[in-house]
Amino acid sequence: MADLKPAYLIHGDDHGAVAERRAGLKALAEQQGDAGSVEVLDGEAGTPAGVALALSAMTFAIGRRVIVVDGVERWKQGEVEQHLTSAMGQMPPETTVALFAREENRSKAPAAVHDAVKRAGGQIVAQTTVKPWELGKWAREQATRMGITLDAAAANALVAQVGGRQQRLLRELEKLSLESDGGEGETKRVSIEDIDRRAAHSAEWRSFELADALVGGDTAQATLSYLRVRRQGERLAGLTYLMAQRVREALAVALRLQAGDSVADVRRGLRMPPRAAERFVADIARTDPDRLRKALGALADMELDSRGGAAIGSSRSSLAMLDEDTIALRAIEVITSLGVVKE
Repeated sequence: MADLKPAYLIHGDDHGAVAERRAGLKALAEQQGDAGSVEVLDGEAGTPAGVALALSAMTFAIGRRVIVVDGVERWKQGEVEQHLTSAMGQMPPETTVALFAREENRSKAPAAVHDAVKRAGGQIVAQTTVKPWELGKWAREQATRMGITLDAAAANALVAQVGGRQQRLLRELEKLSLESDGGEGETKRVSIEDIDRRAAHSAEWRSFELADALVGGDTAQATLSYLRVRRQGERLAGLTYLMAQRVREALAVALRLQAGDSVADVRRGLRMPPRAAERFVADIARTDPDRLRKALGALADMELDSRGGAAIGSSRSSLAMLDEDTIALRAIEVITSLGVVKE
C-alpha cells in the first residue's frame, strides 16, 4: 500500500478530477488508519489559521492522521505566510495535510501554499482542463498510456460522442482497453469504425439517434429508436433532456444555414463524427427553424404531461391519465408530422 506524504496540494480547474483525487486520498487514509483518523476542515476551521491550529492539537486517531482541507482557492497569500508557513515547516510525525483548491479564473491557491507544501516534502498535483481543440490529442496520449493505439480520426470521434469531460473520456478509454482485442502486453488498435460500432449500442447515442429522427421527420425511425432506448432502461426525464438538447442544436444550425453560412462551415463546427455531421446537416437543410421551434414546444408539453403537470380543466388535462410511454409516442407523432419537410 502506498505511503502518504506529509502534505498534498491538489489544485486546478478540472473540478471533477480534483474531487476524484480527494475521494481517493480519503479512502486510502481510512484504509491505513480508521475513519477517525481523517479530519475534514471547513468554514472557520478551513482557513490557514485553522489548519495551523489543527496541526498543533493532539489527536487520539489510530495510525496516520490526515487533515483534509477544501476551499484553498479562497485563501490569501498574507494569511498563509502569517499562520501556515511555519506550522507546515514543522509537521508533526504521522500527519498528512491534504489541501484542495478548485480553481477558476483568479481564484487560485496562493504561491505561499505551493512553497509550504514543497518545503514539507509534499506533492503538488495540477488537475487542469484541456482546451476543447486539444481534447483529441489528449485522448490519444491517454490511450497510449493504456496500451491503445488511437488514430486522430478515432480520437476525434470518441470526443464527439462522449463529450469534453476528461474523466468520462478516461472511463471510456478504460472500457475500450478491456474490450479491444490484443494479447498480454500487446498494443490494442482502435479505429473510427470501432468507435462508431460501440457507440451504436449506447443508450445516449441511441437517444441522439431518436432526436435526429425527430429532426428529419421520420416517424417510423423515431418510434423504433424510442422503443429501443427505453428497453435499455433510459428514463423519460433524461431522454427528454437529450432530445431537447439535440433539437436546440438543430435549430442553431438551421438559423446558420438560413443566414447564409456554408454547409461545410456548419459541419466543421459540429462536435460529432464527419459522417454523422453530414447526415445531421442534410436533415436540417430539409426543414426550417419554425418547425424546430414547434418541436421544442412539443417536447416541453411532453415533459409537462408526463409529470402530470397539465392544469385541471385545460385542453391537455386528459393526458395526465395516460402512461408516460403513450404520452411520449404521441409527442413523437406530433413532432415528426409538424409542417412539411422539404425534399
